[in-house]
Amino acid sequence: MTKANIEALIKQFPLLAPLIDLKEVCWFNPNITSLAEGLPYVRLDEKDIQAASERLARFAPYLMKAFPETEASHGIIESSVVDVPKMKLRLEQQYDTPILGRLMLKKDSHLPISGSIKARGGIYEVLTHVEKLAFEAGLLCETDDYSKLFSNEFRQFFKQYSIAVGSTGNLGMSIGIMSAKLGFSVSVHMSSDAREWKKNKLRSHGVKVVEYQQDYGVAVEQGRKEAEQDPNCFFIDDENSQTLFLGYSVAGERLKQQFDDLGIVVDEHHPLFVYLPCGVGGGPGGVAFGLKVAFGDHVHCIFAEPTHSPCMLLGVHTGLHDEIAVQDLGIDNITAADGLAVGRASGFVGRAMERLIDGFYTIDDARMYHHLGELSELEGINLEPSALAGMVGAVHVSNNHAYQSRMQFDEEKLRSATHLVWATGGGMIPEDEMAAYLKKSGR
Repeated sequence: MTKANIEALIKQFPLLAPLIDLKEVCWFNPNITSLAEGLPYVRLDEKDIQAASERLARFAPYLMKAFPETEASHGIIESSVVDVPKMKLRLEQQYDTPILGRLMLKKDSHLPISGSIKARGGIYEVLTHVEKLAFEAGLLCETDDYSKLFSNEFRQFFKQYSIAVGSTGNLGMSIGIMSAKLGFSVSVHMSSDAREWKKNKLRSHGVKVVEYQQDYGVAVEQGRKEAEQDPNCFFIDDENSQTLFLGYSVAGERLKQQFDDLGIVVDEHHPLFVYLPCGVGGGPGGVAFGLKVAFGDHVHCIFAEPTHSPCMLLGVHTGLHDEIAVQDLGIDNITAADGLAVGRASGFVGRAMERLIDGFYTIDDARMYHHLGELSELEGINLEPSALAGMVGAVHVSNNHAYQSRMQFDEEKLRSATHLVWATGGGMIPEDEMAAYLKKSGR
């Protein structure tokens, strides 16, 4: 993009100036609409989410056998919701901002098998492919006990097939671990910002890790090219996959059940605000879709991105989606939040969800590290840096009176609100890695 083109774009969209200067920005979407009006653009609905939920239930007996850590949840991959009152108090003090309502954390960081939100979509897409192959070969039907998949016979069958994916780390972990367990030959194409311990963990499961000096976009591109050369290779496309998206979306109905169990009401007088760290957009987009279907117009989803990788904010704000990358504006896409180090957003997710996302904000690496240390110290919860991107979302909502007024959030409604930070990764961080994070945070 030429200097003149950038200047013209900034003139049309003044928010791009501070974005290019790597300043923290917050933008509440003026084009937000109702679920009824926004749903047709997604081209998926409640029936699709229900089908995904039923598929995961069919695989639950297999998952219990293959991964004993899922026995307690009867083979369902799910995370807990916890209050973080000490963290809430600290945020209020630091930002001199009262956060009305309740602050909670959704611990997708501690999902079984791969310890991140990617365990939802990544594992679901692998299982969908498994079912398709086994059905076509006449080895499985829907009424079977899927625990039969945990056998040498099926491992030998899947060994003739391969799976490939491009990843900054967490998606590769979920797909690699799951696919290798089933017997597939797996290649994970990883960008330069992926953590070494994630690469080593994948190798320990027999996964082939292909490393690149370039960023996520190159890793995906190369992974896709390799898969095209092998008719038995299935490429999982984080940028455009509806299947991944649906795997994430099941989180909505499950959170609704968790809230029902906890006695937490979400309705017109009790709004729910959810803060989702965003990379390419598949995970937060799918979760947001599921939340919208579960809670309707009473849930308000806000995406958080690093100042160096604001791809979804850039794409939605300009309406250019995947036709523009942060690098086009001279932004380097280098961040400690490895799971969010993406320069070009998913065009599929951006176009599908742009009317259903309330807002976007950016956060710098130092602030993520700072809150990482505080959460560990105050609540005893250890997360990776990218998972802290959502921690200041409630501060932005509490401070933005124009947004509150436009959405008709009066003080009474805000006092009855629930703020939910979606913790996206970190449950499997090695002790030495966590110690380095904490040292960087100043703790």
